[in-house]
Amino acid sequence: MFGDIPLQNIILGMLIAFVIGLFIFYIYKKTFRGVVYSHNFNVTLILMTMITTLIIMTISTNVVLSLGMVGALSIVRFRTAIKDPLDVIFMFWAISGGITTGAGVYSLAIIGSILIGLVMFIMTRKRGKDSIYLLVIHHDEAATDSIKYQLAKIKHSLKSKIVRNDITELTVELKIKGDNTAFVHQLSSVEGVKDVSLINYNGDYAA
Repeated sequence: MFGDIPLQNIILGMLIAFVIGLFIFYIYKKTFRGVVYSHNFNVTLILMTMITTLIIMTISTNVVLSLGMVGALSIVRFRTAIKDPLDVIFMFWAISGGITTGAGVYSLAIIGSILIGLVMFIMTRKRGKDSIYLLVIHHDEAATDSIKYQLAKIKHSLKSKIVRNDITELTVELKIKGDNTAFVHQLSSVEGVKDVSLINYNGDYAA
């Protein structure tokens, strides 16, 4: 026994926290739709679940200690910028799983995590058929009409147009089904087009 918590309860709680964290890890990896997947951030979700469980176990054994720990945690500042709102949800999910596990409410932690995972998986899969991209084209004035003709075949919306020294930078938002990107080669073959870039768009574009 460590303090007021039996050893078997500590092992069981940390094991359940690890399994829940691993489940969150799997769901995050399978539902990620951002530009660059971060393995380190995903591993952090597992550790966050386990560490939160450890903190809640400690707080539950001593009221005086809990007050001191709350004060210590209040000075922690997170410097990493979270660009995708879903990343924040996964962080709260990991913390919530750790809190419920540390409090000993194992059934709530397990069932709640399964339900959240199912909802997350279903909702992200619904938008998986259509992918949004940014198309960036650098071209001279002579290619304008040909580019308009090619873009007319695709559902698009203009995001920005910048002209520098007779070179135009055109940024267009596209919605593409599957991996139908053959039009990129057609655009790049247009006379007067300098280069064409197709970028997966997750909402963080800044003109």
